[in-house]
Amino acid sequence: MISQEKIDFWDNVQFGGGVSMSFGNQTTIGISPSAIYNFDNGFSLGTGLTYIYSKYEDNKTNVYGASIISLYQIPKIGIQLSGEFEQSFAKNTSNNVSSSTSFPALYLGAAYNQGRFAVGFRYDVLYPGNKSVYSSAFSPIVRFYF
Repeated sequence: MISQEKIDFWDNVQFGGGVSMSFGNQTTIGISPSAIYNFDNGFSLGTGLTYIYSKYEDNKTNVYGASIISLYQIPKIGIQLSGEFEQSFAKNTSNNVSSSTSFPALYLGAAYNQGRFAVGFRYDVLYPGNKSVYSSAFSPIVRFYF
């Protein structure tokens, strides 16, 4: 009789995400929880949520989003490649007048990965979407998974 090892789905799932903060003339606070499933070949696939609050003078923006995340760990060199499709919805309030918009983003990125931590940059290939609330197509990657 051949012994078969049972693989539990949850043994390959990692939870984590990222945070962002910026203070000064403009205040920005963001949180992006996510969950990924790790396959045996260095590839991971998952989903994430995003919330960002931003305030500059009388302008306030709340951004809500959901994303599909793919990661690939290049063996032995500590580089993590990523692709992420995110659909975001923004509500902007200025002088008591509100407006809402939605916009997609398709990020391609690379990060240095050490254990449960990754840091790098990503680029939105759909930018400059005329509806985007972001000021640049480039953004940092800071990820933690446990």
